[in-house]
Amino acid sequence: MRRTIQTLMCVATALFAGRVAADSKKREVDGPVIGIDLGTTYSCVGIFKNGRVEIIPNELGNRITPSVVAFTDEERLVGESAKNQATNNPERTIYVVKRLIGRKFDDKEVQRDMKYVPYKIVSKAGKPYVAVEMPGVGVKQLSPEEVSAMILTKMKEVAENYLGQEVKYAVITVPAYFNDSQRQATKDAGMISGLEILRIINEPSAAAIAYGLDKKDEKNIIVFDLGGGTFDVSLLTIDNGVFEVLATSGDTHLGGEDFDQRVTDHFCKLFKKKNSVDIKNDVRALQKLKAEVEKAKRDLSTVQQVKIYIEGLIDGIDFEETLTRAKFEELCNDLFKNTLKPLDTVLSDGGLKKSEVDEIVLVGGSTRIPKVQQLLKEFFNGKEPNRGINPDEAVAFGAAV
Repeated sequence: MRRTIQTLMCVATALFAGRVAADSKKREVDGPVIGIDLGTTYSCVGIFKNGRVEIIPNELGNRITPSVVAFTDEERLVGESAKNQATNNPERTIYVVKRLIGRKFDDKEVQRDMKYVPYKIVSKAGKPYVAVEMPGVGVKQLSPEEVSAMILTKMKEVAENYLGQEVKYAVITVPAYFNDSQRQATKDAGMISGLEILRIINEPSAAAIAYGLDKKDEKNIIVFDLGGGTFDVSLLTIDNGVFEVLATSGDTHLGGEDFDQRVTDHFCKLFKKKNSVDIKNDVRALQKLKAEVEKAKRDLSTVQQVKIYIEGLIDGIDFEETLTRAKFEELCNDLFKNTLKPLDTVLSDGGLKKSEVDEIVLVGGSTRIPKVQQLLKEFFNGKEPNRGINPDEAVAFGAAV
């Protein structure tokens, strides 16, 4: 019954927020409109220009920007600069704030996140706020909308620097399962950042648009979105350019961060056994190890093994270990297999068989993991997923369209 209600809610929100119809009335706007994928771990911005989508690189030439905000004694940092100093300033570096937006403080998801992040989350009027020490101000409490607005402001500036003109309008994407409160909070973040949000659209709809699937006859589409912080599976139908979300499932706490955590925990145990020193007792050392593990995980999508070396990680002891792809797959095997359960759920809720799925769209950087691709292909009896668009950029691409 609960799933049925969730499905009906998803259909309602799709019709309200994620519908793309050929005859929809276009608003007159004076200036460029950008498409923003406001992601849990990375954000991306694009624009439709000269008949095609351009994904806009940031000041470092990277097409995705970490969804990270940090405060030092001198300034506020957003993006790469914030992420790069996280190991030395963990308590004032805010990330995965999308997991908090539009939620209540006593929400079990918020309570769970509080155990894993190094920054402080406090309750204010029943909502989760981030308490952070600021230069000359003392401890300031920031709402998730305010932190998200800082990330949106950064994406706005990236677009303005590229286009050489002011940007006032945007289309922003949200997960299909976001409720009204989470959608409104995302709109509020846009308003704080100085953007007028013309439309909030569902991430799976945006990904399907990126592949031009809105231009085809009636189709059933699975969007498999495994990112850094969340995992979403959506079953869409499309007919004459109109999307309908039939069912959604997933896990708001399954993604690259969790794979990193699993490997980091493994190395902490190994290090403690060898040296009788617990890395987890030192926040900075732990963040350093986690950053190196993340890099190694990315490399393992293309090579079979990676050596991790960190000089003087803790108490002057060097860290030196090798991570093989086989060991990584073994450590995360249950997490990878957990990505298949929501596929069964959406097919069951949508009343479809595997053979009736016409297209599989991959979204999110974690879909590059070979084992994840292998499990997905086996689940659909050898059917190949769409791979033509960079999975990090597909959602922003669709938002720009």
